[in-house]
Amino acid sequence: MLQLMRYLRPYLFTIIAIIILILMQSLADLYLPTLMSDIVNNGILTGDTGYIWKMGGFMLGVSIIGTIVSVLASLYASKVSSSFGKIVRHDVFDKVESFSLQEFDKLGTASLITRTTNDINQVQQVILMILRMMVMAPLMCIGGIIMALYKDVQLSMVLLVVLPVLALAIFIIVRFGMPHFKIMQKKLDRINLVLREGLTGIRVIRAFNRTSFEAGRFTDANKDLMNTAVKVNQIMAFMMPVMMLIMNVCIIAIVWFGSKRIDMGQMMIGDLMAFIQYAMQIMFSLVMMSMMFVMLPRAQASAVRINEVLHTEPSVVDSHEHNRIAANPAMKGTITFRNVSYTYPGAEKPAVHNISFESKPGEVTAIIGGTGSGKTTLINLIERFFDCDEGEVMLNGVDVKRWGLEELRNQMALVPQKNMIYSGTITDNIRYGKEDATEEEVREAAAIAQALPFIERMEHGFDTVLSQGGTNISGGQKQRLSIARALVRKPSLYLFDDSFSALDYKTDAALRSALKEHVTDAAMIIVAQRVSTVMHAEQIIVLNEGEIVGKGTHQELLETSDVYREIVQSQLSEEESA
Repeated sequence: MLQLMRYLRPYLFTIIAIIILILMQSLADLYLPTLMSDIVNNGILTGDTGYIWKMGGFMLGVSIIGTIVSVLASLYASKVSSSFGKIVRHDVFDKVESFSLQEFDKLGTASLITRTTNDINQVQQVILMILRMMVMAPLMCIGGIIMALYKDVQLSMVLLVVLPVLALAIFIIVRFGMPHFKIMQKKLDRINLVLREGLTGIRVIRAFNRTSFEAGRFTDANKDLMNTAVKVNQIMAFMMPVMMLIMNVCIIAIVWFGSKRIDMGQMMIGDLMAFIQYAMQIMFSLVMMSMMFVMLPRAQASAVRINEVLHTEPSVVDSHEHNRIAANPAMKGTITFRNVSYTYPGAEKPAVHNISFESKPGEVTAIIGGTGSGKTTLINLIERFFDCDEGEVMLNGVDVKRWGLEELRNQMALVPQKNMIYSGTITDNIRYGKEDATEEEVREAAAIAQALPFIERMEHGFDTVLSQGGTNISGGQKQRLSIARALVRKPSLYLFDDSFSALDYKTDAALRSALKEHVTDAAMIIVAQRVSTVMHAEQIIVLNEGEIVGKGTHQELLETSDVYREIVQSQLSEEESA
């Protein structure tokens, strides 16, 4: 929690102003019982109406000043806490954006969403409470004790007995509640995870009639969170009755002993009334502090989770050398693998092992292999979504680890396995690849990607609004728009990660023909499952269990690679394969 306080430094003077305003409010609140005491003792008991009006007007003025400074203190405290939340949320989001895939897998998407929203809100609310209550409560408690002693020292002995009992009761209740507050954030992570899976996978859930099963999962997670919250509320429900019981016993004791002192002429009625108010202020300040102690454990648990994100260093970072790299102009667009191996964290064996090949501009390098053979891993290594454990991945003759991440990714365009369509128009989605693309460039990219026919059939054409995830278009249309987004960028290297799987054979062939005609100065790496997609490539890499078991053209591999021959025979007839 203290580590996050550094975000309050820009608002130091505002915080000082808040403390001054709260001090003024506390002084006003502490002065009001004394004024009331003077009105009773010197006005009501003596029948001095003028004094009552005079001191009553003064009391009203003090109350108005206290109200104004209280409103100002609340306003500035709200601004500071809201600004704190905005800055921390921005930094957490920036940090998450810098994470590699390893960090996403480690922390989890659902948990990152919770940390960026709910956890920061928890800390933000506590900051607001600290600025208001944590400053005011001690002032009111200490000031109330001083004023109570000033009114009557002997009667203050009642407080000496009651306050330790009140503090002990608060301590016991808070101590039992703390562990449950820490657990609640983890339970909230779980419910977010189930909810996210249920919403994003709704089609699969309905297709397999698992709606009731998912509803059960959500009910279990929801019930688990509810049970924890109920336990917390049950524990905290004891606080207010216990507080009120102790406070009422205290008031009875003060009235009992105070009346005896009045009867003996050692105390005046107005002083007893003021003493009762000071006692209430002291005890309410303790209740305010107890509420802070209730909120702090949960905020502390949230702060730990936020700091975990902020202190997590991404495994893939910009190289300090990226401003001094000397790329070979003659090798522009050339991607080279030299003895590359990579093992996923926690995996028993490498995902890819000892991979070596080169892809040159103007050539198509196809990668084919069974499920789990490491095809997508190679694409991720080129993009530096994670770094290889051994060997080198080189772009333009320079190790990708020496490139700046932004500069590296500007050299290439990726069409991932899972097509991502954003809410907005078709033009907006294609321009995602190149922000300043002209209408002609957008149209040309759509034409090459074979997306132009279906776009023109739509009522609003390129201005057609797509829903989030592209749920109002088909899988093949989404795939073609993703390809158009990559083509509009016109990079030196294209990466197609199983990007033709949703296309029919006719569209697939037309797209490959258009790519060969228009993309002549860039290298292309195509990961595919279909032999028909890769058989015309200048170079085909055959992967099996993370290793290269064949390399060459279609005809060469038919003669030399058993694995490739099996794949071909499983998909094509003898005439087609020839």
